[in-house]
Amino acid sequence: MQTQTIIFPAHILRGPGVLSRLGDVCGTLGRRALLIGGHQALAAVAETIKSQLATGPVTLVGSTWFGGECSETQILRLTQLVLEQHIDLIIGAGGGKALDTTKAVGVAANVPVVTVPTIAATCAAVTPLSIRYFDDGRFQDLYPLAQAPAAVFIDSDLLVRAPMRWLAAGLGDTLAKWYEFRAISTRQTALVGIQRASQANSLICYDLIATYGAAACQAVRDGRANPALDQVLDAIFMFAGLTSLMSNGAHAAAAHAMYEGFTVCHKTHDFGHGLLVGFGNLCLLALENRADDELRDAMVLAKTCAVPLRLSEIADLNAEELESIVQASVQAPDMANMPGKVTATDLYTAIRRVEAMAETIL
Repeated sequence: MQTQTIIFPAHILRGPGVLSRLGDVCGTLGRRALLIGGHQALAAVAETIKSQLATGPVTLVGSTWFGGECSETQILRLTQLVLEQHIDLIIGAGGGKALDTTKAVGVAANVPVVTVPTIAATCAAVTPLSIRYFDDGRFQDLYPLAQAPAAVFIDSDLLVRAPMRWLAAGLGDTLAKWYEFRAISTRQTALVGIQRASQANSLICYDLIATYGAAACQAVRDGRANPALDQVLDAIFMFAGLTSLMSNGAHAAAAHAMYEGFTVCHKTHDFGHGLLVGFGNLCLLALENRADDELRDAMVLAKTCAVPLRLSEIADLNAEELESIVQASVQAPDMANMPGKVTATDLYTAIRRVEAMAETIL
């Protein structure tokens, strides 16, 4: 019999102002804390985190930049720092790369991790998985972790202040949960409960974004959280996270493979994971030969969610750069999850179809 292992985060707190409960939660986890994050994230939340911990049993020993890439170099550097300073609790703040680095350090040092996402760009805050890169930003691998975060603080009052492009990235990445899982599930014939649960959560992701995505985007443009934003944050973090957790990582396909391909080009590897995945979603539908009406509907939803519909919205690529992206995409591990083999010719054809339809929509 096959063994099934699912690792859940211990606590997820979501809503306006939940960061005010940080001190109480951290007080149950450790006594010497280190804050790790991106430059902008640290600027946004360091003082708040310091004040939340000041009245409790946890001492904030210091804060440090995560290093810019979730790479083995930075994970080893920060693990050594944690061990040298006798840290027994790590607080990670920022986006996907910062949180993935923090989670990997927590596993390496055997220390619990609390995540505080400052942008709603991926579900990295909740998953026992890190995406590792080489130091130059190229995709390296998917790195499963032996523990999930001990607590996750999804504070909509904080997240609504982030730039619009990061919510758009989260919407693109979360829509992929449904599009990619659906593509993969065409190969599955037996009823397996855990896969069915993952598929159900991926559909919830799609339904929530289709219903509330536009209003959530307006909340960010207005700088004021609203109930629609909270529903979308549930999709981006909780339901997307559950999709990943219950699929043992086997939920990604062509959309994520294209993202991995984009990382080989210096013009695109820092564009934003979810924005590139969002464009990959559309190419995935074209690779599946979905009907024009279905592809058009997906593109209209993507446009509503500020996801790019054309390569020109991502970068000005020459033929050689596009060729490198296409070749890396078809060779990426996630592309092997597609029902049939995808060739470079197939992917070029899909991109051309998406670009042609984008012209009619824009």
